[in-house]
Amino acid sequence: MMLGKKLLLGDEAIALGALHAGLSGVYAYPGTPSTEITEFIQNDPVARESGVRSRWCTNEKTAMEAALGMSYAGKRALVCMKHVGMNVCADAFVNSAITGVKGGIVVVAADDPSMHSSQNEQDSRFYGKFAMVPILEPSDQQECYDMMAYAFDLSEKLRLPVLLRIVTRLAHSRASVTIGEARPQNSLAPDVERGRWVLLPGNAKRQYASLVGLQPTLLELAGKSPFNKLEKGKGLGVIACGIACNYVQESLPEGISLLKISQYPLPASLVRELAGISDGILVVEDGQPFAEEGVKALLGADYPVYGRLTGRLPRTGELNPDNVAEALGVSRGEIRLPAKNLSPRPPQLCKGCGHRDVYTALNQVLADYPDARVFGDIGCYTLGALPPYRAIDSCVDMGASITMAKGAADAGVHPAVAVIGDSTFTHSGMTSLLDAVNDRSAITVILSDNLTTAMTGGQDSAGTHKFEAICLALGVEREHLHVVVPLPANMEEITRIIREEIEYKGVSVIIPQRECMQTLARKQRQKKAEKQ
Repeated sequence: MMLGKKLLLGDEAIALGALHAGLSGVYAYPGTPSTEITEFIQNDPVARESGVRSRWCTNEKTAMEAALGMSYAGKRALVCMKHVGMNVCADAFVNSAITGVKGGIVVVAADDPSMHSSQNEQDSRFYGKFAMVPILEPSDQQECYDMMAYAFDLSEKLRLPVLLRIVTRLAHSRASVTIGEARPQNSLAPDVERGRWVLLPGNAKRQYASLVGLQPTLLELAGKSPFNKLEKGKGLGVIACGIACNYVQESLPEGISLLKISQYPLPASLVRELAGISDGILVVEDGQPFAEEGVKALLGADYPVYGRLTGRLPRTGELNPDNVAEALGVSRGEIRLPAKNLSPRPPQLCKGCGHRDVYTALNQVLADYPDARVFGDIGCYTLGALPPYRAIDSCVDMGASITMAKGAADAGVHPAVAVIGDSTFTHSGMTSLLDAVNDRSAITVILSDNLTTAMTGGQDSAGTHKFEAICLALGVEREHLHVVVPLPANMEEITRIIREEIEYKGVSVIIPQRECMQTLARKQRQKKAEKQ
């Protein structure tokens, strides 16, 4: 029985599909383009009434582990992150394939081809192959919704986690979605097979052998999947993966064979069937040449396979209808080219942002230290690398600022300064600070606290109002821990503290603390609306 239609983002369709599949908890760390999945569940009144757990986690690893605990208890859990979050949760994710699951677990990895807000173009499908678990890749918003019930059922049937991979264009575009009925949550039923969950070598070896033994079943299921479809024709054959299927269908010449793939492992039977009726195969996929490499390996070196590796499609960046049409040899008529002679508008820190005052003070002090190096981190304060500040020299991954400053100081760099945000610090900076404290590294850490996870829209930050206590507990000396308010009126105090602390031959932490202008404005608007 269908309950009507809704206009939904891909992220929202995933969230609603998970709720209707009997979800008991979502575990996530905010990261574009995945954030809206968790926010939808947090704001859904039915989810709140039914007690669906939806608070943000400290990082992706804790999210994956908590979901595994909910699964152990027999209930269904959703884990959400952007693609680089898969690196953080990899230990728990890969091992969850060996422990197996009880209640279904679906892990959503939102990839970001073209790096709209990311450090790389990593393709999460490789993680699914590495862990030897089923991978789903929806092609549109309807499949985002439909796949959730299918994925949770598949997870419980196989007793494996399921990886669902989406990309930015699908996550952040809207379409009409037909909605079905919701099923109830699973009952509480903790697993009684304790040996499955204790990965001592004896248990792990047996269960790894079982995981390997499951692979033919996964391959058979992919070959029969309702989301993998072969339309037979002649001439060149096309394999289209996930969202790329939409780009292909806009330009696909009549009579050409098309194999749509949205469930992995690569369905060998369908690929061979396509190869048997085609002169060659063009593989169209957003991300890295994951399927293309698999098709080449399956069909052998003599069979012509085209795609990103051969230059038929761009090796990097997002696909679009224009470059896919070109690869198909189809003219789309006039193609809109980027406008010329427009002045670039790079992103900037918001007017009145406390990070601005932090960088102003830091630049004033470090002007007297020509050999100074400032190691940055992931957050809106990364914009300090751009004009007018040009204040940071590195930004590699979450939490890298403190450990890179430590390593540079170990090598003799002075002063070595780390700039890290509040959410990033609790995500993966605390262990870095402990390393620095234990080694008495001569670094100055600026923990810029705007009381929120600002870059992804103002979600709660795990350590808000706890940072002094955390730093002291990690061993930072009280006299070298300072809290300041980043305002122009306080510039003299802030610069004095920075000057003093960079001369200290140990770890010092300065916490500039002032609420993000965007979240403050949002709160003020909300209060005003409540009064009316």
